[in-house]
Amino acid sequence: MKRIFLIVLDSFGIGEMEDAAQYGDAGTNTLRSVAASPGFSMPNMGALGLFNIDGVECGEKVPSPTGRIARMREASRGKDTTIGHWEIAGILSGQPLPTYPDGFPEEVLEPFRSRTGRGVLCNMPYSGTQVIQDYGEQHMDTGDLIVYTSADSVFQIAAHEDVVPLEQLYEYCRIAREILQGKHGVGRVIARPFTGTCKGQFTRTANRHDFSLLPPGTTMLDQLKSSGRDVIAVGKINDIFAGRGITEHVYTKGNAEGIERTLEYMKRDFEGLCFINLVDYDMLYGHRNDVDGYAAALSYFDQKLPELLKALRDEDILMMTADHGCDPGYTASTDHSREHTPFIMCGRPVVPANLGTRDTFADIGATVLDYFGIKPEFAGISML
Repeated sequence: MKRIFLIVLDSFGIGEMEDAAQYGDAGTNTLRSVAASPGFSMPNMGALGLFNIDGVECGEKVPSPTGRIARMREASRGKDTTIGHWEIAGILSGQPLPTYPDGFPEEVLEPFRSRTGRGVLCNMPYSGTQVIQDYGEQHMDTGDLIVYTSADSVFQIAAHEDVVPLEQLYEYCRIAREILQGKHGVGRVIARPFTGTCKGQFTRTANRHDFSLLPPGTTMLDQLKSSGRDVIAVGKINDIFAGRGITEHVYTKGNAEGIERTLEYMKRDFEGLCFINLVDYDMLYGHRNDVDGYAAALSYFDQKLPELLKALRDEDILMMTADHGCDPGYTASTDHSREHTPFIMCGRPVVPANLGTRDTFADIGATVLDYFGIKPEFAGISML
């Protein structure tokens, strides 16, 4: 019974791509920044070959890595979660998804206000933690929704859980998702609920929910599902693919729960893919320029890695990668960074090797399908 566990360490970049300057990301290197923290320790990933990957100049290289490793180059135009995950699954995006550095136009906001019956506050790029402090009290007084964006292709709606119940907030996001199509087809509409009584005390909750565009082409998830295999999504994977190609999903409230759910699925019988996103690196640390927090979260994953490896069965493969960078040491920005990502594959069926630098994340999707004897319907070369 063949199984693959594909874990995305959200935003764990390993160094700027050749075109990083075009994105304002020259010199970014998430791994280098976090490795400088005294709390950084990844000996188990190091033994698999993390520090042997092309271009990695920190950490201690090992003479004989036990994993099959590669440096991944993103072929798509962009550096966000949606485009990164889509490319892993086989979709190359020739155009970046739309962004709104000056806020959303009236042709978006007018129908949104009309259909929700609520006004809009902010409407500009903003820090998600700061926007609720600056607009939270006004939101509670008026009931108007806090709408904001970032350098990424996102339409985010923040609302207090006592003012806008969660299901109502999710419905507002579905309305926004219907409006935001075509030229305004942002990658994600994100519900950002919060609690608290006044400025300085407002806190985002774990009830975030993402509403993504449907993938514009066939993905490895579609092909696996149509072949009769299981496709299990852990964390926000189900949202990123708008539920398409997925047979079962579970949401999580952080990395620790994501790892525990993965370990639980490792105990279950199924044939196919378990696709996991661990979002804390990006959401809690990268976007907040928290180097030590990012380092501690990576070290925690490394501490849990032996447990994951021990749970692998004879025909299981474990893959670890990322979808973009978010260098917490790059103080000029709190946004994602255009970086290469690591790829590490291990398990009894895997022959250790260094595969150099690959031309697209889609090689990961092709590798997954190859293991199940399926020819990919997209550009990508298997790394088995």
